[in-house]
Amino acid sequence: MIRQIATGAALAAVLVSGALAGQALPVSPSAPASAPAAKTSPLPDTQALFDSYVQSDKMPGIVGAFGAGDLPTVFVSAGRIDDAATAPAAGPDSLWRVYSMTKPITALAAMMLIEQGKIKLDQPVSDFIPAFKTMRVQISPDSLASKPAASPITIRELLTHTAGLGYTIVTRGPLLDAYEKAGITPFTADAKSEAKMRLTRPKTLEDFANKVATLPLIAEPGTKWSYSIGLDVMGRVIEVASGMPFDRFLQTRIFTPLGMTSTYFTVPASEAKRLATGYVWIGDGRIPLDRGESSVFLQPPSFPYGGAGLVTSARDYDRFTHLLQDGGALGGVRLIKPETAALMMSNLLPPGVTYRDAPAGSGGTSGGPATVGFGAGGSVNLVDVPGHAGKGTYAWGGAAGTIFWVDPARHFRGTVMVNYLPNDKWPIRSDVAKALRADLARYR
Repeated sequence: MIRQIATGAALAAVLVSGALAGQALPVSPSAPASAPAAKTSPLPDTQALFDSYVQSDKMPGIVGAFGAGDLPTVFVSAGRIDDAATAPAAGPDSLWRVYSMTKPITALAAMMLIEQGKIKLDQPVSDFIPAFKTMRVQISPDSLASKPAASPITIRELLTHTAGLGYTIVTRGPLLDAYEKAGITPFTADAKSEAKMRLTRPKTLEDFANKVATLPLIAEPGTKWSYSIGLDVMGRVIEVASGMPFDRFLQTRIFTPLGMTSTYFTVPASEAKRLATGYVWIGDGRIPLDRGESSVFLQPPSFPYGGAGLVTSARDYDRFTHLLQDGGALGGVRLIKPETAALMMSNLLPPGVTYRDAPAGSGGTSGGPATVGFGAGGSVNLVDVPGHAGKGTYAWGGAAGTIFWVDPARHFRGTVMVNYLPNDKWPIRSDVAKALRADLARYR
């Protein structure tokens, strides 16, 4: 999470200087898909940080997108999308696995339907998925013994990870075994693990949601924040409420209107050359896990994963964050009303529930109950705290190291793209915050 690093005016000064310096920047949704590298950067400390990451072999490449108001986005990049010397340079249109940064996009789709009255925030999920009418809750984490849930799971609880659902990256014991045996694994990493998971994973989003409903919850709905498959189940709610497949809803109602032309559940073969290689760190060594040109993301997933399924570019994801920064409209296109955008990025946790911290491997933001809450699909800073994000900042990250934040009050935003596991191998959040503070200090 990026702390409050300067006033919007200071950041605007940086971005204006970039434009004046000839920085290669998009000026509209129809800007060229590629542009020549800038000779100078309006964010020299951030550029130096990115260069140092590549030079010290922490990663083959990295891209950042930073914006204030409606000024042109500044893109900062270094390195390549693969270790090979002949690999394309990393840039605004390179493709990255954003994993859990899919969740806020799914949440936006839900908020659009809430605004239209097709979904209500505190409506039972069972109104859309009848199998959720008779949920049960684990009596102990040591067994699958269960009791009837005291209350139904609601839409709010799916969006805020308070439904009591599990997740293979955080669930332990018998319930984890049950999730794996039932194929409740809505993510893709590499071809080898994917082939194994497809043996048990449901083939459709409807079957997935119905199977989830057969497994016990880890806690009573609305009583505990626990990272979960809630946004994956939300995908099924969206397709029932909208009357169209979940992935088609995202494409026709969000990606196409926003000009997000490089966002995919399945990367077309023609675009494989833009897809970064996914790496995994084992000790002090980094090895390729999923090569871009032969990536498992070139194959259709079992179903569209609303919690971790998207591949996108820094340019495209900046379109999404820019929309949220501007209260639901961008480039003459409005997807949600300002009040709906504000609701999405507000603390939506049920009464008495607090957000403690992002679990390892989630890519999420750190914090505590006094400083951070949770909105629809992302964390929300409740106060201004030195060293952390400004009040009202909405943010999250992905399992392969990507991060984003939107500060709607100060009208600035940022996205950083990398692709390696584990996501916390290097302290990108704090490093980028420090570099941006140094860059902005010179413009105050």
